Amino acid sequence: MSRDLPAAVLRIAGPTPLVRRLSTQSVLSAFGDGVFLTGSAVFFTQIVGLSASQVGLGLTITGIVTFVLAVPLGKLSDRLGAKRVWAAASAVEAVLYLAWLEVGGWIGFVAVMIAIQVVSSASRSARNAYRFDVFPREQRVSSNAYFRAARNVGYTLGALLAGVALATNSDDVVRLVPVATAALLLANATLVARLPRTTQHAEEEAALEAALGDRSRTSAMRNRGFLVMSILGGVLGTHQVLLNVVIPLWLVEETDAPRVLLAWLFGTNTVLAVLLQVAAARGVVTVEDSLRAIRRGAAFFVLSCGIVMVTHDTIGWVTIVLVWVGHVTVTGAELFDSAGEWGLQAELSDPARRGEYQGVTQLGYTLGSVWAPAVYTFLAMDWGTPGWIVIAAIIVAAAVAIHPAARAAERHLAHDAEPALADQARAD
Repeated sequence: MSRDLPAAVLRIAGPTPLVRRLSTQSVLSAFGDGVFLTGSAVFFTQIVGLSASQVGLGLTITGIVTFVLAVPLGKLSDRLGAKRVWAAASAVEAVLYLAWLEVGGWIGFVAVMIAIQVVSSASRSARNAYRFDVFPREQRVSSNAYFRAARNVGYTLGALLAGVALATNSDDVVRLVPVATAALLLANATLVARLPRTTQHAEEEAALEAALGDRSRTSAMRNRGFLVMSILGGVLGTHQVLLNVVIPLWLVEETDAPRVLLAWLFGTNTVLAVLLQVAAARGVVTVEDSLRAIRRGAAFFVLSCGIVMVTHDTIGWVTIVLVWVGHVTVTGAELFDSAGEWGLQAELSDPARRGEYQGVTQLGYTLGSVWAPAVYTFLAMDWGTPGWIVIAAIIVAAAVAIHPAARAAERHLAHDAEPALADQARAD
């Protein structure tokens, strides 16, 4: 059937049948998430009957619980199998969205939100572990680039469908938003369950598996280099905060640019993410490749800060062009940083503990999502130019520090391997 699809679609979906299957899964998953995310503010306030502060408090509590459970949830993939946990968690998540139809207060809102996010966290760790396991080393980063592009397509479709529902101004139609999400996520879970089983492709990983067995493996949390690297990765990943929070607020409150420009900014980001993510990830395989991509992403982040910073004093078309260019450059930060992070995770995770290592990675990104919105907004909106310089300095510091952290994580894995590899050599 894929032979009948336009060549352009095939290029976006991926070069192999497995990549295309996983790209389809990414579209379905993001389609479902996008529908609910776009309509969630209206659903929680008008249907569930919550205030904005109640929603915010519930999300904070949910974030704390998910943070605490991230590593234990990641371990499930290592014990039960990444594909099995991913498929089961995806199915449970789909069903949980139907619970929104029965929620009528804050306590119920928090309970359902925690349940969904906990299951979603287990699903993400298992999904990422599966993706790293199922592809050979040289294809891991490039394949993830296709999946990121596919997710952007899915989020766009979800936003469009939710927009149609919201445009009706009907509570009955808005109540169907979680139903639509549940249906899409159930289809996604079915597709995940039909994926092939994983196999270790890289020869060095197979040798490491045989040598180490269960004797010398240490917990991911004891790999301090990887833990610090994940936290710094969370800092570098705050390009999403700049993209989705700080620049839009800056445009509205500190520039003379028309608000309609926001739609063009987000549209540009989506198009660039779909068309250029694969190109940005090309050639990223080793730790050194990944760190190079991290540096490029940080450079784009700093450049964006410098460009947007000056728009406080510009007027008219100059402001419009500079804000747009600033948004394009922070999209560049997103593309290169994502490629670098995938490479570091693939290269520096213990093959037998990929799920647990993905849990540690989620700790870093959760920390970044907690502090950055408040700090960056305060720095940019209250401090102005000095604040933008501080934001850029934070990124430069994280980009510099992630290099020794990655090398420390690399040494940790090598140290784990040495005793068992020596035993195997003597036995041979």
